[in-house]
Amino acid sequence: MIKREAYMSRIRPFIGNELIKVLTGIRRSGKSVMLELIRQELLEQGVSGSQFVKFNFEDMSNARLCTAEALREEVLGRVAAINGKPYLFFDEIQEVNEWEKCINSFRVESNCDIYVTGSNARLLSGELATYLGGRYVEFVVYPFSFEEFTELYFAGFPNAQKAEAFTRFLTIGGMPYLSNLRYEDDPSHIYLRDLFNSIVLKDIVKRNKIRDVDLLERIINYVFSNTGTTFSASSISKYFKSENRAVAPETTLNYINYCVDAYLFHKVRRQDVQGKKLLAVNEKYYVADHGIREAVFGGNMKDVNLILENIVCMELLRRGYKVSVGKAGEKEIDFVCEKKKDKLYIQVSYLLASEETIRREFGVYESVRDNFPKYVVSLDELDMSREGIKHKNIRDFLLMSNWD
Repeated sequence: MIKREAYMSRIRPFIGNELIKVLTGIRRSGKSVMLELIRQELLEQGVSGSQFVKFNFEDMSNARLCTAEALREEVLGRVAAINGKPYLFFDEIQEVNEWEKCINSFRVESNCDIYVTGSNARLLSGELATYLGGRYVEFVVYPFSFEEFTELYFAGFPNAQKAEAFTRFLTIGGMPYLSNLRYEDDPSHIYLRDLFNSIVLKDIVKRNKIRDVDLLERIINYVFSNTGTTFSASSISKYFKSENRAVAPETTLNYINYCVDAYLFHKVRRQDVQGKKLLAVNEKYYVADHGIREAVFGGNMKDVNLILENIVCMELLRRGYKVSVGKAGEKEIDFVCEKKKDKLYIQVSYLLASEETIRREFGVYESVRDNFPKYVVSLDELDMSREGIKHKNIRDFLLMSNWD
């Protein structure tokens, strides 16, 4: 089991305090494993395992506890028998009706440490904001980074080279369970397709009471096809109209937002770099895991330039950056990345195969006059850095501990 220290280093300062720790992210990204890592950390600190109370609400044996009243009664009964501070772990808490009231009650009634996971971004909106406003801290758990992927890949294939591992990562993605399938094509694709169907059915269709599942699947395929490409709900509606199917832009936008809520897609807005303001039109969408795209839609190697961009975007989000697409005059910078006082710019290309391509990729920074780091990232092996703009092979870039 990978320690996932990038997440643990953020969670560790909150262990043991009164804030509710909420772990969200796409289904099967490793949230349950994170709960186990937290429990291991507590055991190493001297906490007894008898102080843990844990539930997984996808386990049918807990179906009777999926109401706030039933869960409260069960938990308080167990807590009463514990000597010392109770540590409460609730996996996939969204399956419990009115869970917010229940969790808030535990926080008020007992001196406990609470951890919950969920697979929907709206877990932290609406009612929860009323009951737990200011009393929780959220951590989004993403599929494996390339660094995490290589740790398990090299454990299974010790003679493999970094380039070979990256080629595998390009097509299969970073869902943690794939290591159990030894990254074999057919089993991995079957698993990823089943995972996709589970996300669509449980986290999108069922949760949002969608009736037109065929339309949802068509919209998802459109976003898969246009990963990292600017488009609007209106442009999708026009596309469907050309196929003799009338779809209102509002419906299209709602369906895409449901996918974002389920962490299947991540929306990245556009920013005017010179005017330093966010633009309200034509966002880009990136897939939480490009391996799911390959299994369901296909064509990752054909669209390798889009997939490389997707991989970089997810790595930025994983590292806690606020990401936007930069508009600099008539040119576009793939990513403007901000975190506290840090900022950097990243341009992603497949190969810098000609002088014209080099001028285009490096030239996007001509009007950006600040001194923050500026990168061009590609699959090229030779370092083509120039005029203060850093060029990195994407494998090396993803494995760098920082980009200062």
